[in-house]
Amino acid sequence: MEYMTESVTCTPGHILCCDCGVPISPNPANICVACLRSKVDISQGIPKQVSISFCKQCQRYFQPPGTWIQCALESRELLALCLKKIKAPLSKVRLVDASFVWTEPHSKRLKVKLTIQKEVMNGAILQQVFVVDYVVQPQMCGDCHRVEAKDFWKAVVQVRQKTLHKKTFYYLEQLILKYGMHQNTLRIKEIHDGLDFYYSSKQHAQKMVEFLQCTVPTRYKASQRLISQDIHSNTYNYKSTFSVEIVPICKDNVVCLSSKLAQSLGNMNQICVCIRVTSVIHLIDPNTLQVADIDGNTFWSHPFNSLCHPRQLEEFIVMDCSIVRDLKRSAGAGMISKKHTLGEVWVQKTSEMNTDKQYFCRTHLGHLLNPGDLVLGFDLANCNLNDEHVNKMKSDRIPDVVLIKKSYDRTKRQRRRNWKLKELAKERENMDADNERQYQDFLEDLEEDEAIRKNVNIYRDSTIPVESDTDDEGAPRISLAEMLEDLHISQDATGEEEC
Repeated sequence: MEYMTESVTCTPGHILCCDCGVPISPNPANICVACLRSKVDISQGIPKQVSISFCKQCQRYFQPPGTWIQCALESRELLALCLKKIKAPLSKVRLVDASFVWTEPHSKRLKVKLTIQKEVMNGAILQQVFVVDYVVQPQMCGDCHRVEAKDFWKAVVQVRQKTLHKKTFYYLEQLILKYGMHQNTLRIKEIHDGLDFYYSSKQHAQKMVEFLQCTVPTRYKASQRLISQDIHSNTYNYKSTFSVEIVPICKDNVVCLSSKLAQSLGNMNQICVCIRVTSVIHLIDPNTLQVADIDGNTFWSHPFNSLCHPRQLEEFIVMDCSIVRDLKRSAGAGMISKKHTLGEVWVQKTSEMNTDKQYFCRTHLGHLLNPGDLVLGFDLANCNLNDEHVNKMKSDRIPDVVLIKKSYDRTKRQRRRNWKLKELAKERENMDADNERQYQDFLEDLEEDEAIRKNVNIYRDSTIPVESDTDDEGAPRISLAEMLEDLHISQDATGEEEC
C-alpha cells in the first residue's frame, strides 16, 4: 500500500500562522494580525465613553481641577481637553493620531478617533484604531452660578458727573463699545447721575478705571469692604468700590475761569466756551479765538463751573454779521483756532421780535453765520450769574450774549439721518423725561464735530434712503465713507450661520 503524502508549499519569505495556518510575513509572535487581535486588546483600560462638562451660559468647557476654558467645536484646544480626560490610560500606550469625527452641533456628543500602538507578545507592535464617545453634560460654572444667585460681583466702578446734561456719558458709552471695555462686566446699571459697572474681579475694575482716566478728565477714590474671612487659612473676601468723578463740564457749556488760571493759559478772557470734552477740556475764547486745553489735574486744582443750564439756551436771529480780519493780540497770547472765524454780530431774540432790542457780541461762529440765520446762545445780561469768579470780574468784561451754535430744523435732521449708534445693555431706573432730547443733542454734535466723530463707530441705517451729505439748509451730515455696515449674525435650526 502506498501512502500519498500531501505537501504544502510555502512562498519564500512567509510562514504559517501558528493558530490558523494562514501564510504571513514573519513576525516575533508568529501569529497573524487577526489572531493577535482576538487574543490581545491594546485599547483595554481606555474608556470608550467619557463625560465632559459644558456651561451653556458662558459657552465654556470644564478643565479639571477648577478651570473653565472657551473652545470652538473641533478645535485643537477642545481636542487637547478631550485627551486630558483619558490621560492616565493613554500613558500605557503610544498615541499615533487623534482627530474628531463629525457630529451634529446640537447632538451633545463629541467623537474622537484615536490611533494607538503597543508592544505585545515577544516584542510585536500592534496598532489599533477606535473611537471614544464624549457626552457633553450641562453644568453651570461658578461665575454664572453667582450671577444667577444675585451675589456675584466682587468690584464695582461708580462713574458720576455732577451735571444736568449727559453728553459726556453718551460719548463715553460709544468709546466703551468701540474698544470692547464692556465685555468683562457682569451688569451695567444706569442711574440719574451716572453708571455703575459690576465686575467679578478687582483686576477688571481697575482696568476700567485706567480706561476712564485715559478717555475723559476724571479723579477717583477706591475703598473695600470685608465680606468674610477664614482665620485658619488667613484668606479674606472683599468687595471693592471705585468712585470715579468726571469733570462737571460738557460740550457747549459757558464757563468762567479764575483769573489765575486764565492768565496761565495765555492771558485769555475768563468767559470761555467748551467746544468739546475728550481726554482734556477744550475751551475757546469767543472774543479772540484763543484756545486752551485743560486736563483733569489742572481742573481739580483750579475748579470752575458752568454758568448756565442747557435749558437756558435761547434762540436768536442774526441781524448783521461782519468778519474781524485784523485782531491785535496781547503779549503772551496762546494758540488761535484755525477752524473758527472771529465775527462781530448783532442779534435779536426770536421771542422779542416785536421790540427793537438787539444785542452786540463777538463770536467764534463767524464762518457759519449770515443775516437771517438762527443761532442758539446764552443771555448773560438778563441772567442771574451766581459764580464766585464772575462776581470778581468787571461788568464791562462780561459779554451780554454768548453764542453757542447755529440752529437748524431738528425734525428735518432726524428724518434725514441715515445712520445710527449702538448702545450698552444696561438697566435703567429713574429716567428723566428729557433724555431723548439730550440724546438728540449728542447726535447733532457728532454731525457737527469731526474730532468727536472719529472716535465713535457709526453704523449705516439701511431703513433710511441715502441722500446728499448736506440738506437744503446746509446742516452738516455724516458721509457714507464714515459709516460702518451693521452686521447681524444669527443661527438657523441646523446650527449654520446666516449673515
